[in-house]
Amino acid sequence: MAVPDYQSLMLSLLQFVAKTGGETSTSEAVEALAKELSLSDEDLKEMLPSGIQSTFVNRVGWASTYMKKAGLLEATRRGFYQITGRGRDLLKKQPKTINVKLLKQYPEFLEFQQLKGTRSGDKVVESKGTSDVSTATPSEALESAYENLRDELADELLGRLKKISPAFFERVVVELLVKMGYGGSRSDAGKAIGRSGDGGIDGIIKEDKLGLDVVYIQAKRWDNNPVGRPDVMQFAGALQAQRATKGIFITTSRFTDDARSYVSQIGSKIVLIDGEQLTSLMIEHDVGVSTVSLYPVKKVDSDYFEESI
Repeated sequence: MAVPDYQSLMLSLLQFVAKTGGETSTSEAVEALAKELSLSDEDLKEMLPSGIQSTFVNRVGWASTYMKKAGLLEATRRGFYQITGRGRDLLKKQPKTINVKLLKQYPEFLEFQQLKGTRSGDKVVESKGTSDVSTATPSEALESAYENLRDELADELLGRLKKISPAFFERVVVELLVKMGYGGSRSDAGKAIGRSGDGGIDGIIKEDKLGLDVVYIQAKRWDNNPVGRPDVMQFAGALQAQRATKGIFITTSRFTDDARSYVSQIGSKIVLIDGEQLTSLMIEHDVGVSTVSLYPVKKVDSDYFEESI
């Protein structure tokens, strides 16, 4: 089954904490709820877009946070919490579900919701057209907004690449490869790219700064036509003619499945970089893009508040 949203986890989490009869930790709750919900290994491996934390752990964490803000749970020590009298009173009423709407009956939770960060998170999700603005945790809302902005940037970047001249596209390739650690200096890389003239090869670049090996480059600034098997075969043949074993084929378009299948079957190591991956690498290495603003995400440093004896 799919990983439930954090609201759907609230009732099960509160019931589990009540059954323990004492304090519990998020890790213990995660293990128990995963078993109760029969989540698969794939479900538990699902990560947030940042890849830093699992989606399920994040949602269990936020379910506990929201119920703490409503006074249903209370922290006992770092990473541990227990049910409160208010939480037990709620369970006695045998609610069918616990969600944000229900938590709004508690003034402490309403005060929490009015915090600027929480309102901003809800607005992000609402702007995406989600009917329930609380189905995503604030972490998910933030990362989703970031992914949307990155996708829009990648689309605009690819559109620009398809309109520039072949010579300028070569400069972009040089800049990217150098920032990725290839080619030694930018000057050396610039001299190598676009100077080969051999069939199917647009340039040669050092694999590392010492030049212990070289990588052959093919770059096609195409609009919509996909790069097919014949083009890749020509590049592979050119590598064999040079007794080379490594090559990078870059295009602003895409590669056909037949082309990718061919590369996986030959002896030469050829890396295929299509338009989507190209723009992703450019964004990652700050080529053709600039940072407009930064929003650091911080958390409380618990060690800072540990009083020494």
